[in-house]
Amino acid sequence: MKTLNIEVWSDIACPWCLVGKQRLEAALAMFPERAQVQVRWRAFELEPGAPAVQPAAPSLVERLATKYGMPVAEAQRRIDDMATLGRAEGIDFRFDRVQGVNTFDAHRLLSLAAERGVQAAAKSRLMRAYFTEGEVLSDPETLVRLGAEVGLEADDIRAALREATRADAVRADEREARSLGISGVPCFVFDRRVGVSGAQPPEALLRVLREVWDALPEVESEGEAPACGPDGCEV
Repeated sequence: MKTLNIEVWSDIACPWCLVGKQRLEAALAMFPERAQVQVRWRAFELEPGAPAVQPAAPSLVERLATKYGMPVAEAQRRIDDMATLGRAEGIDFRFDRVQGVNTFDAHRLLSLAAERGVQAAAKSRLMRAYFTEGEVLSDPETLVRLGAEVGLEADDIRAALREATRADAVRADEREARSLGISGVPCFVFDRRVGVSGAQPPEALLRVLREVWDALPEVESEGEAPACGPDGCEV
């Protein structure tokens, strides 16, 4: 049986990453072998040196204008265009509510969520909290509450936010991105064979899915393995 692994490098505070997530999910919904596809969300901080919480002033529009060297009016137009595109994708971007934060701890939460099998749900919840609800995703108790909503234990989340191993996992993802030449997100890597940069349309992602799937070798089952059960162990 084949298995196709997709790794997606993205940041939570990245509107195009959320669009890309929606489009990947749309592509997977059209892919007949969806059940044999595994998706792993990898950490990528667009602003690793950002403060825990951005100050209220300057505004998001002014920060965007400064960062990209454009007039404030042009920055506002881009934000408005992004909100319009989001609505077409089923995303309620509320940039008037967005609280600019450092996303490192949110990525640590996603590392825990991957181990618990709820990473996709956690990724969606965090991005909706950031872009629609105006949650402060650098606040530990906010992360505890949001993580609990997708089935994580509060004590596990608090531990993940202080453990060095979770920090190391985030840094490892970012080092791997650099080693693969990834400098922008979202970036979709299909079975370490094909990389696709940017929030491509679902049809383009589906085409890559099919091409990579067709190139995968079949893996034959080796049958039943020895196991232990209520009545003892097979020998």
